[in-house]
Amino acid sequence: MKYSRIIGTGSYLPDRIVTNAELETWVDTNDAWIVERTGIHARHLAAEGEGTCDMALQAAKRALEMAACSAQDLDLIILATTTPDQIYPSTACLLQSRLDNHGAPAFDVQAVCSGFLYAFSIADKFIKTGAAKRALVVGAETYSRILNWQDRNTCVLFGDGAGAVVLEASDEPGVLSTHIHAEGSFNHLLYVPGTVAQGQIQNGDGFTKMHGQEVFKFAISALSSVVEEALVTNQLDKSKIDWLVPHQANIRIINATAKKLKLPMEKVIVTVTEQGNTSAASVPLALDAGVRDGRIQRGQTLILEAIGGGFTWGAALVKY
Repeated sequence: MKYSRIIGTGSYLPDRIVTNAELETWVDTNDAWIVERTGIHARHLAAEGEGTCDMALQAAKRALEMAACSAQDLDLIILATTTPDQIYPSTACLLQSRLDNHGAPAFDVQAVCSGFLYAFSIADKFIKTGAAKRALVVGAETYSRILNWQDRNTCVLFGDGAGAVVLEASDEPGVLSTHIHAEGSFNHLLYVPGTVAQGQIQNGDGFTKMHGQEVFKFAISALSSVVEEALVTNQLDKSKIDWLVPHQANIRIINATAKKLKLPMEKVIVTVTEQGNTSAASVPLALDAGVRDGRIQRGQTLILEAIGGGFTWGAALVKY
């Protein structure tokens, strides 16, 4: 049986760091309120003129360097984003051009904060079926583009960044299983309403809207369920998980998921405190952080999970 295996990870965060103290000068909020409800102390924001593809390129280069392969070796490129640089072509195609890769299929996936897990699952299936041998999977967001900086319920939560992994076909177990779901009837709880027509935004605006309490409740239930699904599918006990690599939406959601798994927080990769919610980029950013600082070691078992607007949610069980 063929497996896909992670052979490289990479990430990129913009230079500009915006602390809660700085946000206090923009909007009616304060550091204590933000930290208590989210665990976030700071976030990175893209520079003027810095786009999603710019950040994706840097993360991809770092992942390829770790994987010891070139962009020409890739036969699949999937980029997850909610904030593409253009209406079309896809940001994946823009990235492919800048990587100087030619001929590999390249496309975007839009599942908001679950986007990386969706893209990761698709790439895994391509490799397992023999349709690809080496894939680049990127999550990249310039989420600051779609925030109303006068709405304290949303603007304090998000940040910009990009993370990437390189997957390669292997005879040894790597990605053990992936599980993705959606429930569109909850589309009104986390969304951006605007539609682009005749060059203008119509039917609302281009800013994120969120009903926080409802999102919080659904997130805990859905993430617990999909993690359990992954464990049952692989007949694996919770005690065998070495690391939880969660979507970095909110420290309370992360804590609740870890508690369900009976994992101490020392076994959870947490980046939300200094990065905020980077949407599709958050899981690969956290994964790369754990790999590069030496916490995540070869042979360990990881559970990756995320939930996003739609609602969409997913998990992957990985032997790193």
